[in-house]
Amino acid sequence: MVETPAEAARPQRLIFVNRFFAPDLSATSQILTDLCRALALRGFEQHVVTSRLRYESAGAQLSAEEDRDGAHVHRVATTGFGRGSMPGRAADYASFLWSARREVSRLARPRSIVIAKTDPPMLQSWIAGAVKHGPFVCWVQDLFPEVAEAAGIRLARGIPGRAIRALRDRTFAGADAIVAVGDLMAERIRAMPGVRSHRVHVIPNWADGAQLRPVEHSSNPLRSSWGLDGKFVVGYSGNLGRVHEFETTLRAAQLLRSNAAIRFHFVGAGHYMRYVQREVEKARLTNVSFAPYQPRESLSLSLSAVDLHLCTLDPKFEGLVVPSKLYGIMAAGRPVLFVGAANGEVGRVLGRHAIGFTVAPGDATALAGAIESIAGDAEQARTMGASARALFEAEYDLPVAAARWERLLTAIG
Repeated sequence: MVETPAEAARPQRLIFVNRFFAPDLSATSQILTDLCRALALRGFEQHVVTSRLRYESAGAQLSAEEDRDGAHVHRVATTGFGRGSMPGRAADYASFLWSARREVSRLARPRSIVIAKTDPPMLQSWIAGAVKHGPFVCWVQDLFPEVAEAAGIRLARGIPGRAIRALRDRTFAGADAIVAVGDLMAERIRAMPGVRSHRVHVIPNWADGAQLRPVEHSSNPLRSSWGLDGKFVVGYSGNLGRVHEFETTLRAAQLLRSNAAIRFHFVGAGHYMRYVQREVEKARLTNVSFAPYQPRESLSLSLSAVDLHLCTLDPKFEGLVVPSKLYGIMAAGRPVLFVGAANGEVGRVLGRHAIGFTVAPGDATALAGAIESIAGDAEQARTMGASARALFEAEYDLPVAAARWERLLTAIG
């Protein structure tokens, strides 16, 4: 059979590198798993180099090799200390970097494309040296070491920070393509020394609209099992990480504690979860509840169980990360209340498309007022939610993102 011009231009294999992959439920894993599944339908041969660990359970060991979600998965051996201590985490990072580079060297072929994500930090710089055949793509989910420096991590400052940044800049300058997940991030990357502007591409993260859809409260069993019936629920779903901001939300919950109709509900885990729980206990807030991470097959129910979703980002991290939870919220057809910079990535989307509101960090009074305003106007909430779903389908659904990736990979293959 004779190849078509498009097939002849297509790379022979894609090699993705990230520390986690399905069935892991972390954000970077879910995004990569979605893309592999979508690109497989477009005829790409795909390999994923990943670890045998799960993000939330370092002791869980996954199979070393399998075919799943449109890719042949190569899970390399690493240490499994988990996230409980910095030395243990560093050991897990280092062992994955070493094993992943060796596996990429083994898998790489002429006309293959290696696409490295950013977990663990410095993965791209470490993997770039193993790419001897074909193009190399940096898929940037967060900018390191800047994000670590903004978080106050000492290693990212001074001489070590400058050395890490110089190595990262050299990697970006030599990459055949750099994919940023937001416009502000792309602007930062284009300003880096040696980076050729035309090689920087913006492909936002996404959700899978075929799997994640709005569910009416009357058809949602989680509403009753979580004790949310009859309440206007303000939800936060996902990772409570170092880049987020929760003081404003906690203070707003205190201001609204006497309003029995409003409930705050956190679903997920992360660095700040125990802090938020302790603050709720300390303040004796009865209007705040918690639930663990939900499996992917339950996300439509989980995200639709609330009426208004919170999304937060400390402004000092703007341009360094983009909260990917935004796309799941939009897919579920719910309005967004963003605590962060109005001129940031999320703030701009909300401002342009009227699918929610932005409140400055620290302004708990404004946040409480916005919540009461939406809670008291069911029609406004429905309109914003419907607009969010429509925008999602046009710009942030998985098929839209997969088509963008296909065009890029075919162009550089």
